[in-house]
Amino acid sequence: MRRISALLLGSAGLMAAATCASAQDAEQIKRGEYLATAGDCVACHSAPGGKPFAGNYVLNTPIGKIRTPNLTPDDETGLGKWTADDFYRALHEGIDNEGSYLYPAFPFAWYTKVTREDSDAIFAYLRSLEPVKEPRKPSEIPFPFNIRTALITWRTAFFTAGEFKPDPNASAEVNRGGYLVEGLGHCGMCHNANKIVGNSGLAGKLGGGVIDGWYAPNITPDDHTGIGSWSDDQVVEYLKTGAAPGNQPGVAAGPMRQTIEESLSKLTDADLKAMVAYLRTQKAKESYKVKDLQAFNQADAPGAATYLSYCSSCHKPDGKGVEGAIPALAGNTSVQAEGPETVIRVVLGGLAAQNGYAPMPAVGAGMTDQEVADVTDYIRNAWGNSAPVIAERGIVGTARAATQTMLAGTAPCAVIAQPNVAKAIANTPAATSLKGLAQENFIPVVDALLPKVKAAAGGAKDDDIVNGLTTAFCQAARNDPAYGKPGWHAVIGSFSSIVYSQIRNPEKRVALPGPAGAEPTP
Repeated sequence: MRRISALLLGSAGLMAAATCASAQDAEQIKRGEYLATAGDCVACHSAPGGKPFAGNYVLNTPIGKIRTPNLTPDDETGLGKWTADDFYRALHEGIDNEGSYLYPAFPFAWYTKVTREDSDAIFAYLRSLEPVKEPRKPSEIPFPFNIRTALITWRTAFFTAGEFKPDPNASAEVNRGGYLVEGLGHCGMCHNANKIVGNSGLAGKLGGGVIDGWYAPNITPDDHTGIGSWSDDQVVEYLKTGAAPGNQPGVAAGPMRQTIEESLSKLTDADLKAMVAYLRTQKAKESYKVKDLQAFNQADAPGAATYLSYCSSCHKPDGKGVEGAIPALAGNTSVQAEGPETVIRVVLGGLAAQNGYAPMPAVGAGMTDQEVADVTDYIRNAWGNSAPVIAERGIVGTARAATQTMLAGTAPCAVIAQPNVAKAIANTPAATSLKGLAQENFIPVVDALLPKVKAAAGGAKDDDIVNGLTTAFCQAARNDPAYGKPGWHAVIGSFSSIVYSQIRNPEKRVALPGPAGAEPTP
């Protein structure tokens, strides 16, 4: 009897231990998911239209096009045969499970600071994903950069492995922020002023720089082009949502918008505050000296007439915009960044509705390159703004070729991201009522659709409904020859603006006139 009791007690102990281990595994996986989100791993390891983490996303780097690897636990094409030691070595040293050097487009110069405990948690999370068989397609890297052993020169000159070392003189909050900014967040990968791919320690740290044809602004505490004039709450809110209280910071665009949506918006407030606390400790860097800027005569600037024709009806002649609806350009630190790339890309490609702000039509699609350059210089130097004028006029043509957006008519119609909005639109007569729709009927048709979509979407955000209906209109009307004369960018910009105006002001049944040759605006 005692023997049976002992066996029963032993079995119970084993079951309890297994339950405890299972709970610990689940907790580690959950923490690993959060850490992988902080590192925004999904952004670079998910190809457009592909499965998350299955790789084959194309990174355009100075040495060629690099396709990212599969991070799912597939044995043949992913991490299935990797060990936790292999994974830590990749993060810490930039060497894969077969001993090959990894290209520094993988930010191991930052990930080297990740602790072993956190590396193991991320690996546990990736191992918990559904395996996806997705062979890695060849990268397009010319000789001699395609010889990985040549990377030893770069590594010797620029890379030093080592986990993050807390500053004993700093607070726990500042050290946590430093760990995130300098490690998983790899903020310097975009925001360092002077970059050799993958180097985290060059001069110009966090002072702003060009990445993928966009300008990542100065995030040091400089008052003019950095975050020095922002409050802590503004920076935290910007990192969380892509906009901030007060118009001065503007809204996030380009790669930063994606980073916010996929990563920063999902971090805890405590971690976002810690990142801001750390950034406040960095040395303020001037992107450029205002006194050295080329003299700019606002009254005679060629971009002034272009601004009045295309931009002033929304952003106002004084550049102050409309609080909560149209971002201000006057005093906007992002507008006054050292590089004009982001302003140019937004003018050319427009912006979807976000954070309560109106969608911006792709007005630049109807401008010449010269007009885009002139209005960019004007915006960056009017109303007390000051920034370098464009020296390389070819920059606009380069940006135009790279700007692929639905609003500009240079990309396919998007997919409605929110399932509830997609279902609500599908269950209304949107597809039929938007097909062959004359522009003079935009207002009554939108007015009839909005209440039905809002009711069916179950509390969806106004931004998502505006963007969802704009996408539905694109899908229904993109190839309508009747829209050829005004230009598709003007037509879809007009439609999107009317949806925004009607959803924000349902009691109004008219849209305000927009600039000549452009779109009506809210």
